Amino acid sequence: MTFMERIKAMAKSDKKTIVLAEGEELRTVQACQQVLKEGIANIILLGNADKIKEVANGYDISGATIIDPEKADNFMEFAEKFCEMRKAKGMTMEKAVETMKSTLYYGVMLVKEGIADGMVAGAVNATANVLRPSLQILKTAPGTKIVSAFFVMVCPDKDYGADGVFVFGDCGLVENPSAEDLSEIAISSAGSFKSLVGVDPAVAMLSYSTYGSAKNELVDKVNTATKLAQEKRPDLMLDGELQLDAAIVPSVGQAKAPGSKVAGKANVLIFPDLNAGNIGYKLVQRLAKAEAYGPMTQGIAKPVNDLSRGCSWQDIVGVVAITCVQAQNQNK
Repeated sequence: MTFMERIKAMAKSDKKTIVLAEGEELRTVQACQQVLKEGIANIILLGNADKIKEVANGYDISGATIIDPEKADNFMEFAEKFCEMRKAKGMTMEKAVETMKSTLYYGVMLVKEGIADGMVAGAVNATANVLRPSLQILKTAPGTKIVSAFFVMVCPDKDYGADGVFVFGDCGLVENPSAEDLSEIAISSAGSFKSLVGVDPAVAMLSYSTYGSAKNELVDKVNTATKLAQEKRPDLMLDGELQLDAAIVPSVGQAKAPGSKVAGKANVLIFPDLNAGNIGYKLVQRLAKAEAYGPMTQGIAKPVNDLSRGCSWQDIVGVVAITCVQAQNQNK
């Protein structure tokens, strides 16, 4: 069973309701049809009903619930609740009504109110626009210090990672994490890997240096983050600083970091900043022809996940399935 087959089977075992906030977009409609056909999730499509039906000409989305926020019975109720949430930030009722016309904000309110279990968007919206409503409305999960993002990378070369599967973090959200931030990203990413892949995480804190082969403040940050993460979670198999080859190639790991429990076996890769993470995942996706699912968020009270604007409808189906599994795990 492939990674995605496993995720879909998990999603089907306890079906959740997922909001697709970009209902007027063709890829979203195509994904909706496939999700419903496979029985992965219940779907709420947001947007103008006439436009959605026009885009969906030839596609079967009859099983989806279509909601136009401005025409919804709960529109004013949501606007009032949002205004109350944000009044300390200067929110007025007039602004709240205007804000709630956004399918992104209305969709997150559906999740907040328990009408839906998660939301997926980003095929046409920038990451900041997708995540801002979730941070304002849902906020962080209990015990979480930072919201971050990860990609699930499924590589055709099965020799590395967990039969070719990795979690890369953070590749989509935190631009220049501090050592403390990196330690939290590592711990969250390890949890995401375990819950989605079902295998014990082996976490590599990546750098251009291995075990002190270079010395400067960039390497120092990764070293400090490693120590912090190890102190917080001594039960985790986590090590650094490690170069990428030392992290995933057994022979190189043994040569560069003898005695490391992670070197050569890593399946969770933590990048030192967003430049490295974003470049890294795109290189693997394009040159290694890996499947890339994300950026998935971790640390939000309920799952709201972003898409790459270059995503395919198949990618959206995968992210919907992963969002369902995240919702199942949060309910537990």
